Amino acid sequence: MKNDCIFCAIAAGEIPSFKVYEDDLVLAYLDINPFAKGHTLVIPKGHAANLIEADDATLAELIVRVKKIAAHIKAKLGCDGFNILQNNGEAAGQTVRHIHFHIVPRWSGDPLAFENSKGDMKALEALAAELRM
Repeated sequence: MKNDCIFCAIAAGEIPSFKVYEDDLVLAYLDINPFAKGHTLVIPKGHAANLIEADDATLAELIVRVKKIAAHIKAKLGCDGFNILQNNGEAAGQTVRHIHFHIVPRWSGDPLAFENSKGDMKALEALAAELRM
């Protein structure tokens, strides 16, 4: 637990939450500023600032819980689909430095805020070659 982390305080029960799921590793609760009905945050109880800092075993267990919770929310709400969002770093929209996944239920006709543009294929090919592991 990190002392200045609001999600650690929520996981420790120091700040109340609207829990959807909890076990020894994970806490899932409704976002108080939801994108949609049923918008749920899934966090590990142990602190890791982001995806890169989280250990592999925790990530493996965390995504299994995200899947389980998303399926449950979909069944209960009858939504047509859902988005799974996970941001890393301020530039990517991460506002709390504790790894977390958003489950955002979606219904047919919901507008999506994602916009894309056609990429330059040659530039993308060069970048992929540069980044390849």
